[in-house]
Amino acid sequence: MERTVPTTGSEEIQLYMRTYYSLLRTTDEVQIQTLVETHLGMDSLLHVDAREDAIDVSALVYCSLRLPSCIWQTRLVVMGQSERVFAWRGYPNVEQWQSVAAPGRRRRAFFDGQETLAVYIASLSDIDDLVPMLTTFQIEWNKIHMRLHGAPVLADLADCVAGKRSVDADLRARLCQTLGLSPEDMRRLEAIWQDECPAPLLEMGQRRTRMAVRLLAGSQVEYRKATQSWWGNVAVNVPFDLGERPVYFISSNTHSVVNMLSGFALRREQELARYVRESGDADLQAEYADIQAQQVPSSRENFFYYVLKKYLQTPEGRDAWEEREREEPLCGIRHIDSRHVFDVAAQIVELRALRLDWLDPRLRVPGIERLADSDAIILNIDYPLGMGAYHVLSQIAASVASFRGVYILGKAATLNGRIGDVMIPNVVHDEHSRNTYLFDNAFSAAHVSPHLTYGTALDNQKAISVRGTFLQNRRYMDVFYREGYTDIEMEAGPYLSAAYEAMRPRRYPRDEVVNLYPIPFDIGIIHYASDKPTGKGQTLGARHLSYFGMDPTYAGTVAILRRVLSLESESL
Repeated sequence: MERTVPTTGSEEIQLYMRTYYSLLRTTDEVQIQTLVETHLGMDSLLHVDAREDAIDVSALVYCSLRLPSCIWQTRLVVMGQSERVFAWRGYPNVEQWQSVAAPGRRRRAFFDGQETLAVYIASLSDIDDLVPMLTTFQIEWNKIHMRLHGAPVLADLADCVAGKRSVDADLRARLCQTLGLSPEDMRRLEAIWQDECPAPLLEMGQRRTRMAVRLLAGSQVEYRKATQSWWGNVAVNVPFDLGERPVYFISSNTHSVVNMLSGFALRREQELARYVRESGDADLQAEYADIQAQQVPSSRENFFYYVLKKYLQTPEGRDAWEEREREEPLCGIRHIDSRHVFDVAAQIVELRALRLDWLDPRLRVPGIERLADSDAIILNIDYPLGMGAYHVLSQIAASVASFRGVYILGKAATLNGRIGDVMIPNVVHDEHSRNTYLFDNAFSAAHVSPHLTYGTALDNQKAISVRGTFLQNRRYMDVFYREGYTDIEMEAGPYLSAAYEAMRPRRYPRDEVVNLYPIPFDIGIIHYASDKPTGKGQTLGARHLSYFGMDPTYAGTVAILRRVLSLESESL
């Protein structure tokens, strides 16, 4: 294979990263304003209008979905690896602060109710994610301030916040005129801020923001300690020795694997169907009617998995939640939430304890009854961000008896497909190590296509694991595309670096072509397209996959679980 590492056009990105890492070495706060110049020079694909006076609504929406709502009151963001690090650096009892979360980014965070946001980080990737996001947010905030400050519409926003009036068509039109937004852009802001929309706009209009960040500890040792603490919490909550069990490792999410193995939703089809009929959700009702009439190719099982998620969030679903917690241990499933460190939940599944009559019908592979004699487990985790994947898999590899398979299911951006497509790579270039990994992917399009309704399965793809979502520009992407890299994500490279160390007697190399074909366990990577960065507005910040996002997620999950169950059945 031609060894051409995509570097052209990355000098501005490298300058930006060197700037914030050098500044974060200080023990004091770093003002976000000091990063604005190099941020603008980067020309990020996610912040295309950064230099313009016009408000970049796509960038603002993207950040708002990935930052907790208390960001409107936040002046200082403090980053640390664990509760111990926060206490050591002068922030005791941060976990007694208000717990806050963002809908589009899973990261443990606490707000002191005044101006400080404490954020737990798992690796350098959290820094590469947070710092550009905060810089983007401040730039767009201050653009809105320039347009709203002193404008007559500000008084109307104050009345809305005070409950004296509501946002009507006239106020929307004047907001669009003052802010220079289209009606569609205004609807997008209202969709993410919902009823609270006037409050952030009022806050932006009344003052400029001058945010700051502080990194409490930046050593690799602290990241390793946090990962060891995370694993210790997993191990102590399992009633057997994980060090004596062979493991099928899956990095995916906390719903698709257990939904298919427990069958909980499918056993409550009538209850969930009643919820759909009474929910008032016209889209759900129409989809269910079409599925019943066989007028759409949608999966009935996937539909009820989606409905279950919504149902469990309602007051009437509380009893079902408690039933689920009682029933899942009966089929060998244990949930383990992380504590005091980064937010990566784990699930342990004993294969011999599975109830075969409860399984999703798509998982009934030949010889599955032999699983009753298996001592293997599935260890499924909610995927970490970027280099956090390397730390987690390295820790697990050092702590379990052996791997029988390592499988990754995650989101990616696509340069050649559509949102909802599935990409199956056998080449991964990792921007962290500068390595290009060649490996025998356990999956092909034939494993996924039979279970994929709306998208296309694309195998033999080339993936690139980038440092961060904002750390890409058009020149950078053009080099990737010319070299055939069309699958852009953040975790595959770090996972393969850890897999290399499970095969070789040394740390992963740097700047090499690495052959992983001799690896003694199964490796499978499946990505589903959630973003199209070269298409303006075609990101998760602009459109939600919603119910139709279940299609590639469950197609990938079916392929992975069928592989695990088949391999284990054959080995017995």
